[in-house]
Formats: sequence, structure tokens, C-alpha cells
Amino acid sequence: MTTERQLNQPLGGNDMPRFGGIASMMRLPVATSPEGLDAAFIGIPLDIGTSHRPGARFGPRAIRAESALLRPYNMATGAAPFDALQVADLGDVPINTYSLDKSLATITAFYARVLAAGCVPLTLGGDHTIALPILRAIAAQHGPVALVHVDAHADVNDTMFGERIAHGTPFRRAVEEGLLQGDKVFQIGLRGTGYAADDFDWPRQQGFTVVPAHEVWWQSLSPLMARVRQTIGDVPCYLSFDIDGIDPAYAGGTGTPEIGGLTVPQALEIVRGCQGLNLVGADLVEVSPPYDPSGNTALLGANLLYEMLCALPGVPHR
Repeated sequence: MTTERQLNQPLGGNDMPRFGGIASMMRLPVATSPEGLDAAFIGIPLDIGTSHRPGARFGPRAIRAESALLRPYNMATGAAPFDALQVADLGDVPINTYSLDKSLATITAFYARVLAAGCVPLTLGGDHTIALPILRAIAAQHGPVALVHVDAHADVNDTMFGERIAHGTPFRRAVEEGLLQGDKVFQIGLRGTGYAADDFDWPRQQGFTVVPAHEVWWQSLSPLMARVRQTIGDVPCYLSFDIDGIDPAYAGGTGTPEIGGLTVPQALEIVRGCQGLNLVGADLVEVSPPYDPSGNTALLGANLLYEMLCALPGVPHR
């Protein structure tokens, strides 16, 4: 005799006012273990890898607060993630705010446990340094992975102030450590000024497909995402989304804003276009609430994380 498992549901606005209750992601139950979960939201309140404006350590808390506005059914895509997946909020990784090296080790160990339980992590950042320890855990589980990376910056610096680990270096380190399949990496939204052409040329030399923001101004990104799906196929794929990939007119609450970025509809096209990929994890990073008192940047981050959940394998679309 089998019993149908009871799936967690977000707390509804008719059961508790949206300004009330515990501020977990989408007001889901808070879990202490990944066992039995298909996917989980995880916060990493770290910003000691940032190079300019701090504050991303407050990103997870702000994103969770704004996520109270979200509902379980995706009206645009017909996705109903809570009809098929057991999802919870696993809280925050207990990083060491005085040591980047110790924090990275803590993050990798935390995610190793999550992945070993068969749970797909959806991460609330935090600065972009966190992508490296997460990718270390994911590659240990799945081998080198494909990557969809949305960002204003390629994050492939060799060093920053002589340091090899910072929010501008994670994807160079990931290449060096063999965590990525270079011919299955897409970097979308890159733009701004740089110190040399190498900022964008180095990724291309690794086999990355670089899609600068100015090449897709005023365009739908659905054709690009069809190309992404065709290129990556069923290879395990990680989605890393820096909120500064979006134009600061829509997402000003971030540490290193760059003009001329992607629009919100383009951002939605990218994440929704990941449906069909074998997503094994995703993150939304660099939300810095002190630079957007309106909460709009955190609200956008919360919505994109929900869209990532909707794009996971096994989610029904009506």
C-alpha cells in the first residue's frame, strides 16, 4: 500500500496577510534537512568578495520578504511547480563573514549534502563569488557542467587586488578547475567598459558563446534560448543570474550597475527558455537592498527565482 506524499505549498494570502508570517522564500516551510526535497531555496548572505558597493549580504533576506507577493501558479507559462515537486526553504548557509576562504569551504560542504540528497538548489545571493563553491559541489556530483550565465560582466578576471577569489573571478577559476564544459557555456548580457579586450576575448578562447547586451537590444531572446537548448542538450546545466545583467533602470539595487542592459521581459525569456534543459542548480546574485529602498530589485530577484523553479525538470506545464 502506498500513500501519496503531501507536497508543501506556499502560504496563501487568504490564509495569512502577505505582510505577516515568517519571511521564508514564498512563505514555504523552513526545513533543516534536504532529505525528501526535490528542490530547495538556499540563502548565502555573503558579500565580502565584492569590489565596489557592498550590501549583497542582505540580498537573501530582502528577496524572501518580497517573495510574499508570489503565488504558486505561473499564469504565463502554465507551470505548477508545487503540484509535482517537494520544495522548502533551507535557510542560509552559515558563512564566515571574516574569511572568504573558510566561507567557500563551508558553502561547498553545505551544497554537497544538498546534492547528495537529490535536491536541486536554488540560491539567493550574496555576491557572485558564491558561484565557484557551488559549482565545485555540483561538478563533484555531475562532472563538468554546461552553464547559462546572465551578467553585465564576464567574471573571468585572473586576480582582483592580487586575490584569485572574488566576485569577478569565479568563472576563470571554474575553467581552471575543470568544472565547466566550455563549448556549452553561454554568457548573456555582457557590456560596459573594461581594461582590455581580453575581458570578453578570454571566454571566447575557452569556447564560451558570448552574447553582448548591445547585440540583442530590442530583440526577443526566444531564438537565442532555442539555440542554447540545442547546443546544451541533456548535459547537466547550471544557471547563474547576476541581477546586474538587467538594466539598472529596472534593477538599480546592485553593487556594480552598468547601463544598456537587458530588459525584464528579456530576463524572463532567458529563464523560461531554460525549460527543457537538465537544470541541476541555479542562483540569483548581487541584489544589494541598500541601493534600492523601493524593494523593486529584490522583488525582481524573487520573481526570477520562482521562474527558475518553474523551469526545473519534472515541473508540469498546463
